[in-house]
Amino acid sequence: MKGVDTIARIRREFFIRGRSIKEIVRDLHVSRNTVRKVVRTGRTAFEYEREVQPMPKLGQWRADLDEMLAANDSKAARERLTMIRVFEDLRGRGYAGGYDAVRRYARGWRRERVAVTAAAHVPLSFDPGEAYQFDWSHEIVLINGTTVTIKVAHVRLCHSRMLFARAYPRESQEMVFDAHDKAFAFFEGACRRGIYDNMKTAVETILVGKERQYNRRFQQMCAHYLVDPVACTPASGWEKGQVENQVGLVRERFFTPRLRVKSIEELNRWLLDQCVAYAKGHPHPENKEITVWQAFEAERPSLVPYVGAFDGFHAVPVSVSKTCLIRFDNNRYSVMASAVGRPVEVRAYAERIELRQGGHVVGEHVRRFGRNETVFEPWHYVPVLARKPGALRNGAPFKDWVLPPAFERVRRKLAGADDGDRQMVGLLTAAMDDGLEAVEAACLEALEAGVHSADIILNILARRREPARVITIDTPDALRLQHEPVADCARYDTLRSIM
Repeated sequence: MKGVDTIARIRREFFIRGRSIKEIVRDLHVSRNTVRKVVRTGRTAFEYEREVQPMPKLGQWRADLDEMLAANDSKAARERLTMIRVFEDLRGRGYAGGYDAVRRYARGWRRERVAVTAAAHVPLSFDPGEAYQFDWSHEIVLINGTTVTIKVAHVRLCHSRMLFARAYPRESQEMVFDAHDKAFAFFEGACRRGIYDNMKTAVETILVGKERQYNRRFQQMCAHYLVDPVACTPASGWEKGQVENQVGLVRERFFTPRLRVKSIEELNRWLLDQCVAYAKGHPHPENKEITVWQAFEAERPSLVPYVGAFDGFHAVPVSVSKTCLIRFDNNRYSVMASAVGRPVEVRAYAERIELRQGGHVVGEHVRRFGRNETVFEPWHYVPVLARKPGALRNGAPFKDWVLPPAFERVRRKLAGADDGDRQMVGLLTAAMDDGLEAVEAACLEALEAGVHSADIILNILARRREPARVITIDTPDALRLQHEPVADCARYDTLRSIM
């Protein structure tokens, strides 16, 4: 069939210029039937559509091919046969036709099957406290003037549609634990079932159907909150459509236009306020007479009571360098000097890290999310100063170390003495035993008296210590004297007179 430009010329020649069909055929080099069809139908475009595709050789093999295609489609993606393999198997059964007919039939078979399943949706209904849905999203914000991509954890109660969102620097497992704790603390309870996608922080192995092998720590968290986890079918986001819709809603309403905040903590406080404001200002999608917040308040008694925070850490063993440093997540953190030479367990939480060795805490720091940062705790290095007091002046851990005011004044005064470093080390060592507040009070008393010697300060500190309580021993009745001696010192005067 001719193109739309030829059809347009035929219509103009016939209806405007009044030329005959014979003249149009001669000038435009088209057939009479084409000109008659354009003139009589009044259409401006014609498309060829074959209503029936003849497949004479495939006719008797359609049932076999349907069976083979259905069996092949039910297999895992990596185990499915290519169409050329299906064609070869069909020829093995006696099919004498060509490959192209098999390929066209398979394409139509798959198109019909997808159309049937894609057009059908089953509306879901959840009882109060029955289930929640969890998902992550990536958003872009400005933190202190720097463009940062943050990860937002979304939790949605399926019955009341109550939403919760919290931002994190990562999607790691400890962030998942913290997001659940913050959400359940806000909801004042958890649901009996949690719906997730197959995120690696929760699912280790995807088995047949809905069966999953969950991560051990993730199972511990679910057991703590009494939640039964359920994973969606891979690449089937509609199975948790509520939280998927929440991701778009939060992005459109909360993160557009681009937010400007000073810290993630400020962002999370703002997000929580926005979630509450949205819930109070929008009707429930199924019951328009009440708001989402009112539905949430009605659902609260049906939630599993909140049992407190889960100890949600991610444990990693690391070694300790001779400089009392461990490396974790591209950064370095200090530990106590006594931990050098033995491995340390890093317990990474969402906002802090805890360092343990032999069941004892040997370090604790606010977590950093940059790269190649070194975080010192000067008190970890005080025992080393006993052997190397000179390191107090130039040691990296002690640069910009802020001590209490009186302690700092004593430090400046001792800096001019020959053995000032040694005296300062003695005071720091005493602070580790008696506490920084006690040494600060002793320093203040010494400065008020006009002295700053470490010996005097340590003497004041010793006098301030409470004396040990005297142990009272009760004398048994069997050991009591019947005639207790009388204390009389006058007899010593008789000795003086004799001498």
